[in-house]
This record gives sequence, C-alpha cells and structure tokens, in this order.
Amino acid sequence: MRIIIPASLGAVRRGLENIKTGLAPFGFSADELSSLEIVLAEALNNIVEHAYTEADNGLIEVSLTQIPCGLACTIIDNGKMMPGGEPPLGLQANLDCDRADLPEGGFGWFLIRELAHELDYQHIDGQNKLSFRLAIGEMS
Repeated sequence: MRIIIPASLGAVRRGLENIKTGLAPFGFSADELSSLEIVLAEALNNIVEHAYTEADNGLIEVSLTQIPCGLACTIIDNGKMMPGGEPPLGLQANLDCDRADLPEGGFGWFLIRELAHELDYQHIDGQNKLSFRLAIGEMS
C-alpha cells in the first residue's frame, strides 16, 4: 500500500483512517492495527509539526509492505532534517510525580521505539526517509 498525505494534522487523521480501512481485508487484528496507528500517528504528526513548520504545502509518502516477519513501513518527506540527523532517543519520561508535573510531550519517540523494529533514518538530497518494521501480520 502506498499513500500520499498532505502535511496537515487533519490530512494525517484522514490518511490514518484510509490506511486502517485499506488494511482491514488483510486480516490484521484490532491490536495490530492499533500498534500501527500509534507509530504512524506519532511519526506523521512529528513531520507535520517539526519538519514542515514553515511550509504549508508539504507532502508525506507512506509505503507499507507485508513481509514474512511483519509489516515494513517507509515514510518519506521533504521537510527539515531531524536535529542532529538522528531520530530522538525517546527515553521514557519519569512518571513518578504529581499529575500537574507530568511532561506535556516527549512520549512519541518512546512509543515508536517500543513498537517498531529495525528503525532507520536517512536524510539524503533534502529528503527524509524513516523506515521500520512492525511485528504485525507475521506470515507463518
């Protein structure tokens, strides 16, 4: 499956729904689709909010391919490079505090790194490419 999504939060929501609908006939469980949605939503929303901060007409390409050990995912955009040319470490936030003191953000990359395998990021010729595998829909 390949889908092109305009770089806006509304378009990302619609794109995620289209992806889930498009994958439904392939027998993924609800939990597997939820894991995919979490990872894609975090990655795509980060692209909209950080890579395309000053551009109002960016596009994001999402490609999904079923492979024997899960679902291979590739996300490509032409926005700004990730700081330092690397995805954030996504360390788990300290949750041992009062509710009012909980951090507002910072959970996204922790979730991506917890759910995704073989995470790879490249920035070549002005293009960002994030690739990973989810252990869902594994073929026996």
